[in-house]
Amino acid sequence: MFGFFQSQDKKMLENAANWLELAEKIYYFRRDVLPAAQLGKLTQQIDSLREGIKHRLDAAKLKLRIEQAEAVMREAGGAVYPKNALVENVEFFVVAALVILGIRTYVAQPFKIPTNSMWPTYYGMTGENHTNSIEPPGKLGQAFRFLAYGAQRFEAIALRGGEVTAPFFNNGRMAYTIQPDRSWFIFPTQVKEYTFYVDGAPATLRVPMDFGDFDRMLFETYFGSEHEFTTQWPRLVRAAVGHEFLLQVDPSTGANASVRQISLGRTVKAGDALLRFDLLTGDQLFVDRLSFHFVQPKTGQGFVFRTGNIAGIGQDQYYIKRLIGVPGDILEIKEPGIFRNGAPITGSDAFDANAKRIGLYRGYFNADPRYGSKYLQVGEKLTIPKDGFFAMGDNSGNSQDGRYWGFVPLKDAVGRPLVIYYPFTARWGIAR
Repeated sequence: MFGFFQSQDKKMLENAANWLELAEKIYYFRRDVLPAAQLGKLTQQIDSLREGIKHRLDAAKLKLRIEQAEAVMREAGGAVYPKNALVENVEFFVVAALVILGIRTYVAQPFKIPTNSMWPTYYGMTGENHTNSIEPPGKLGQAFRFLAYGAQRFEAIALRGGEVTAPFFNNGRMAYTIQPDRSWFIFPTQVKEYTFYVDGAPATLRVPMDFGDFDRMLFETYFGSEHEFTTQWPRLVRAAVGHEFLLQVDPSTGANASVRQISLGRTVKAGDALLRFDLLTGDQLFVDRLSFHFVQPKTGQGFVFRTGNIAGIGQDQYYIKRLIGVPGDILEIKEPGIFRNGAPITGSDAFDANAKRIGLYRGYFNADPRYGSKYLQVGEKLTIPKDGFFAMGDNSGNSQDGRYWGFVPLKDAVGRPLVIYYPFTARWGIAR
């Protein structure tokens, strides 16, 4: 940083030390293959550089010794010296990749929150609805929002005018199919494809598989709110009698579902947006992978773990939840709070916020077997086994967590969140 203020003699001493290091590298890498005469010349130049540095010769004399050493090094260097630009660049990127891989594996790993199971502490992918906006963000606004929030525009446009209809599953959510796609135009992935119909003409919209905010925006756009849609759902079902059909949800597996075509109660013109929104990226964190090797995870910490050994999940992924119980703990949910070993749970602000339903926190909910959850049902006290942890999402009402699949094996605990480094929202900074 302060090299500008160094004397020429000091700069040349540092330069000579760098050349000496390279000459020694050639010696150790190639001494078994060099002819004796060439090896002798190289040894002589190494000794000359070392002596010049030791006696702190002036810049002119050191420069002469460097030039003499460089001539011998060029003859003896082989693949070590001189290097062409391609070799140097490849070596740099290989070393950088190894360093990054080592940091990622043993120190800190980047992690992206895909869903809203930890909302509002951490946000997954969320939608910002612009369907009814008079003037949604333009190109410049979109560019800024992409850089700041990872926002990407999605929209379905009517190809002709007429009444808007859409297929719905029996659970009151808009039907979709699972389609193959590419991430970054390269990596195979799957997406959810939604299809609207206007006067029989389809208009499709594809979103990531983990995106769970689609129905909320649909309900707001066409019914005002999810509550209003739920109120109208029985009437919409009756009006759709005779419009039921079987939809192939996943063509790759042949999975089918019964759906019904529902009128959304709106007439549009060709070119109108049936649904237009910005998809904001989920919070991206650095996760501490080091501390759990030395200290046991603490109740209340954000908790990242692998799922490959959890039978109820079925695939190896990274999940983030909040640690609710460690081996030996006794847990019970008394809505909206959690009790640990007979007392209200402590260790995180999220526990208190959920128990009091402060702000956006909605409280904790007992398991309901009707929807697939089985642990911590009403009145149940659950003892954590000696070889497991128990984890739940802060957004208990919308979280597939330990209530569904039970315990996290001790060996699969990965780490705790350190900081949210992106996007640049009010949540940016130290993770909670």
